[in-house]
Amino acid sequence: MKLRTALLAATVMAAPVIAQAQPVTGLYVGGGLGYNILSNEKIDANSSLGTAQTHAKFNGGFVGLGSVGWGFGNGLRVEVEGDYYANQMTGTTSSSIYLNGWEKKYGVMVNALYDFNLGLPVIPYIGAGVGYQWANWSHTTLYSLSPAITAHISQTEGSFAYQGIVGAALPIAPMPGLALTAEYRFMGMPGTRNYSISGGTAGTGGTLKVVQDFNNSFLVGLRYNFGVAPPPPPPAPVAAPAPAPARTYLVFFDWDRYDLTDRAKEIIAEAAQNSTKVQYTKIQVNGYTDTSGTPQYNMGLSIRRAESVKAQLITDGVPANAIAIMGYGETHLLVPTGPGVREPQNRRVEIIIE
Repeated sequence: MKLRTALLAATVMAAPVIAQAQPVTGLYVGGGLGYNILSNEKIDANSSLGTAQTHAKFNGGFVGLGSVGWGFGNGLRVEVEGDYYANQMTGTTSSSIYLNGWEKKYGVMVNALYDFNLGLPVIPYIGAGVGYQWANWSHTTLYSLSPAITAHISQTEGSFAYQGIVGAALPIAPMPGLALTAEYRFMGMPGTRNYSISGGTAGTGGTLKVVQDFNNSFLVGLRYNFGVAPPPPPPAPVAAPAPAPARTYLVFFDWDRYDLTDRAKEIIAEAAQNSTKVQYTKIQVNGYTDTSGTPQYNMGLSIRRAESVKAQLITDGVPANAIAIMGYGETHLLVPTGPGVREPQNRRVEIIIE
């Protein structure tokens, strides 16, 4: 009893002290099923039946409940609960009295609970409740050896009830608002219940007075919170901006020459000026020749042409470290020709701004 009283006191006192994030907001419904352990029930002495004080014993049994509640957005929630308990009698602690039957309880409780969002996969909670429970002794038979009595009880009696709740909820991510719950509940009925006894073998009547009822329940269930909106869809991926197209300028040369004509200098100046208007990563200067001359000679000539254009770009204000040169000789012909052909379109340098 002391442990149960301490549990209820801790439940009531802790709720307003701790403030955490609110995992339940707005309307919710819940339900649970589980196993109920009904403690021995104290039965007062009854002189008319010749019964001394004893305790009724019960097997473990079934418990089920459903609830409708509201979360206030600050950790606190309240709910109205309907429940049902069923436990079979297995006798008494007295050697002269035997009870056989069922105790089936049902009632309504009003609970206040508090959720603790601790950043864990599960959200623990505690609560306390008060209400009213009816206990039906269904088709119960009483056997007494002294005096010899066989009597029957089939009656429902009610009492004020209280309970403490400790549980945890595991949100189910693919279904926003839905959570799996696991709970321990202690419920007590402190009021006295008087059951009428009839049908005794000697025509004896009387009452059986039950003065305690303590239940320890373990449940699993589901809870759905209507106030949880589904997460917004992820933002559409932003396409990377397409790179600016490369700008290419062609500078042509006379046969077997690498010095710049006036027209070539104009084109290079235009390229240098335009390079200041765009964000570039590099400026590539590639030199080429036609197919007249030997491949070895043409390779050197293409490099000299590229170096000549680079020098002019630097003169026109382009940083030297931004320019890369390459000579390709008589490869990569702009106009395909056979060997030994003097083709003006192939005697060129390409300025590529990237």
